[in-house]
Formats: sequence, C-alpha cells, structure tokens
Amino acid sequence: MPHLAPAALVDHYLGISRLLAGQLDFRSAIRAVAAEVAHIIPHDHLDVCILMVDGNYHTAYETGMDTAWGDAASAPVVNSPIRSLLWGEVDYLLTDDAINDARFHFEGAFKRPIIEQSLRSRLHVPLKVQGKIIAALSCSSQTPGLYTMEDIGRARIIADLLAPYFFALRAAEQAQQSAIVEAEARAREEGLRQGALKLTEALEQERQRIGMDLHDQTLADLTRLSRRIDRLARAGELSGEALEPVSRGLHHCMQDLRQIIEQAKPSVLQLFGLAQAIENHLDRSVRDSGMPIEWALVDESGGVLDGLEPTVSVALFRIAQEAINNAVRHAQPMAITVSLRSEAGELAIEISDDGRGLARARGRIGGGIDNMKTRARLISAKFAIGPGNRNRGTTVAVLLPLDERRAGREPQQQAAIKEDP
Repeated sequence: MPHLAPAALVDHYLGISRLLAGQLDFRSAIRAVAAEVAHIIPHDHLDVCILMVDGNYHTAYETGMDTAWGDAASAPVVNSPIRSLLWGEVDYLLTDDAINDARFHFEGAFKRPIIEQSLRSRLHVPLKVQGKIIAALSCSSQTPGLYTMEDIGRARIIADLLAPYFFALRAAEQAQQSAIVEAEARAREEGLRQGALKLTEALEQERQRIGMDLHDQTLADLTRLSRRIDRLARAGELSGEALEPVSRGLHHCMQDLRQIIEQAKPSVLQLFGLAQAIENHLDRSVRDSGMPIEWALVDESGGVLDGLEPTVSVALFRIAQEAINNAVRHAQPMAITVSLRSEAGELAIEISDDGRGLARARGRIGGGIDNMKTRARLISAKFAIGPGNRNRGTTVAVLLPLDERRAGREPQQQAAIKEDP
C-alpha cells in the first residue's frame, strides 16, 4: 500500500470531517466521504453498518459496490458476518481472505455478498459513542492480503470521526420515525373518534325519533283510553271500583313513558341549551326522589356552551345526567352541586355530592361510570371521578378542550340554588 505522510493523512481526516457537514442521511454521508477514506484505506467496497436502537437489528449503507447488504431494509444482528464485532466480543476484525475465513461462514450467516463480489481482504472496526457500539465501519477489497494492523489504526481514527455524526443521524431518524408512528396513531384514533361521533349522532337521532313516535302515538292513545274509562266510570256504566286499578295502572304507564321520552329526547337541551337542560334534570331528579336534597347549579362558563357542537352538547348532558342520577339514587346526599366553568381554554363540568362516596355506594360502580368515560373519550374530553371536598362524597369532573369554534363571549356568572322541603 502507498505510504502517506502524516500531514497528508491529517488533511484527509479533516476532509472527512468537512464532507460530513450538511449531510442529512446515512447514505449520502457515507458516499460523501468515500473518496477521502479511499486515500487513507484503499477499498472496492465501503459500508457502515448501523445498529438500531434495540441492538437486535442493523442496516448497512454502502458505496463502491451495490450488494445485498445495502438492499436489505434491516437484518438481524445474529445473522451478520461481523456479529462478534457488533456484540463487542472482539475489538476489530482483519482477514486476508474472507471467502475462506471461517469467522464469516457460520450457520445462518448473511455472507452471500462476500462470495458474489469476491470481497477477500476485509477490515472492520466499531463506531462507539460513550463506550457503546452504535455501528461498524467495513472496508473490503477484491485483492487478497491487502490490509495490515496499520490500516486498523487508521480505520479507528475514521470511525471516531464518523461516530458522533452517525449517532446524531440515528437519533434524528429515530425521532422522525417516532413522530410518524405517533402521527399515524393519532390519525387512526381521530378516525375512530369521528366514526364513533357519527355513530353516536345517528343513535341520538334515532332516540329522538323514537321519543317523538312515543309522544305522538303511544302516549296519546293511552291518554285517550284513560279519559274514556274515566267518562264511563262517571256515567255509571262501569264499576268505578273495578276500573280504579286500571286507571291507576294507566297513569303509571303514562308516567313511565314520559320518563322514557325525556331520556330518549332531551327537548330542554334542544330548546334552551345545556345549562338549562342540566338544571331541569337536576331539579326533577331531586323532586322525584322525595328526599330533602339541597341542590345548586353554578354557571361560570362565559357563554361558551352556546357554541358547542350538538353532538358534544348531548354527550356532556348525558354524562351530567348519569352523574346526577347516581348521586340521587345511590349516595344518599344532603346536597348536590353542578358547576360549569370556562378557564384556561377548557370547559369544566363538575357534579359533586356530599353523600356516601364511591367506596360505600357500590351500586355506582359499573356500567354507568363506564358509559360516562366512553362518552367523554368520544368527544376528546378528560374524565375523572373520585372523592369530593374534604374527602366527602363524590365528584365527577369532565374537562373539554375548547378550540376557536367553541370560544365564548364575555364571562358571566349565573347561579341557581333551590331546596326541596
């Protein structure tokens, strides 16, 4: 091999550093420095084998000859002909004839390019960052017996020049891949969310249709039947005593149907908005319970409720409805408070009671809470449930991020406080 003066070697090493600057990927980087490397270590084939972050796979970037090593997107390290170097078992590999060197021909070794391209003389040194192997530099020649230990020393200097730059490229590539994976996951999640929202909207429309049908037909029919029986009873044509249970049953049936209609078609929500709908449901639930529960609704939302999409309003109403029902039916509270607030780009809805709490009100655990969580997730809202103030009762909280389309008007505060005797 030709002898190079120390000054000439330094110039070539500096040339490698200069050529690396501005290279944004592995392939262009290795090809940019190939000529300078050739002045220091002559070669027919040059490659850098990059270990992936997990250490189990590697990718080769080559120049001089195109081989199957460069064609593979990634390959298992266990099948690499230089796996002993990549694993740190040896500090370098040097051979006069790789075609006949048993170190490169173990079972399962990806050795085909050595034979096909007749890569006889080979040298390999690791690229290390903070003592950890991140890659390997390989120089190969079709001429046997070409490389010496002096070339190993030069290759180590080249590897030291390449290591920090290739480490940075690997970190950038990993970050880019992570960003792509995250973006794809978000896109899939958003697609699922949009599909679920459409499904929810369709279900709500169907519930409304059922509610209107019940109101316009079934409930009307039962009302006419009840009135007819009353007229017959007053006329003495039928025994009032016999008809009284029938009439009472019909009234109960109508009451149940009215409740079904309200559950299926939240007309107050459509006509008067979310805050009024929640207040109306809270008032009716407390009144129907027959218990002396003090209740309050505090609206500090600043008008942002008026700008919510219909599907979002319905989901928030259903969550509040379920939380109120749970408090009334299971918590035995003395007071229930619903708070609506808009702050820091979020709409916060909290339903708090001073009742028995989750640990004792076992009937509150299960499907109802799961439904609230699902509804919150479908509108990209955060859901939380836990102990209330001073570790008493239960608080259900929903936090909905507000975008520009949901921006409200100037803050205003409205409170409604009532108590059933």
